[in-house]
Amino acid sequence: MATIVYTDGACSGNPGPGGWAWAVGGGRYASGAEAHSTNQRMEIAAAFDAVQSLEGTLEVVSDSTYVVNCFRDRWWEGWIKRGWLNSQKKPVANRDLWEPFIELVRSRGDVSFRWVKGHSGDPMNDLVDRLAVEAATTQRGRSGIGEPEELGPPDQPGPPWAGGAGPDSARAALAQSVPPVGGQTEPTIAGHPLVVFGHRPPELGGYDDNPLARALTDRLAEIIAAKATLAEDLAVVSGLRLGAEMLGAEAALAVGVPLVVALPYPDPEKVWPKAAQERFWAVRDQARDVIELQRRAPSSKQQAGAALARRDAWLIRHACEAIVVWDGQEPTLGKLVRSIEDRLADEVWVIDPGDLTGR
Repeated sequence: MATIVYTDGACSGNPGPGGWAWAVGGGRYASGAEAHSTNQRMEIAAAFDAVQSLEGTLEVVSDSTYVVNCFRDRWWEGWIKRGWLNSQKKPVANRDLWEPFIELVRSRGDVSFRWVKGHSGDPMNDLVDRLAVEAATTQRGRSGIGEPEELGPPDQPGPPWAGGAGPDSARAALAQSVPPVGGQTEPTIAGHPLVVFGHRPPELGGYDDNPLARALTDRLAEIIAAKATLAEDLAVVSGLRLGAEMLGAEAALAVGVPLVVALPYPDPEKVWPKAAQERFWAVRDQARDVIELQRRAPSSKQQAGAALARRDAWLIRHACEAIVVWDGQEPTLGKLVRSIEDRLADEVWVIDPGDLTGR
């Protein structure tokens, strides 16, 4: 029978001091630390060390879709085929960890992966969470057999609509009290939120990598970097819809500005093509925080549309600034721009994609 090992990673800030941990129920456990790391690096490191340390048939259980989907959905095959480029033709993040880890899993042939929802009451997931948080906080690892003693508190999951990871994650700040909406405290965004809206892929050169999308990403990165010099606590907020929202999120990560993902409901990417889902999760797993504004996924297109409208209203309500990618023609975006300008006045930057192509 397979040995079941639980793994987890944590980071105090993203980037910041990180910690990783793994544990086998009633068996071995280990944790470690890295002075300057990210959430996703610590998730990889936890699983990698477990596979290096444990022999025999192994099932790795993680709450990181970044780790689990790499192997379960065989993302690594595309990475290797493309010469360690992702589906957007960009270098695969954390290759220094991924490459030896993937090679080890391939050579062993007896390792499988399973996802578990974090902070859902699973005792072993909670255990490795506490070990990882302890390692990140103290910058010391430890190892042993059986139940670890004197464990500190777990990473605080916050309200049901909050996500993310890390012992001093902004999830605590997200739980600041604001007037209740529908009987539930409404989430807020820590820091100085800059929200990105705009056109979908058909108006931005298509769904695949293209010159317009690259030029727009560069322009967004330039603006975000400039705004970060004026607001030390700047955070880019994106709903990760394909198009301007996704490009804005990728631009923020490229210039090292914290990303907050705001989703209208759980798993909106499920209906997307596989390559788009891969892109979604690669970005989402690098976010400082993930907020789900609705606990249940919609059951119809009408409900999905209503949830998106509520998400837009929430984003406008909590934004300090906004960037909108708009050609000046599309009426729905035009209405959104007017709503944002009514709320934020001069704190709205409109980018006409035609200006990037010489139209």
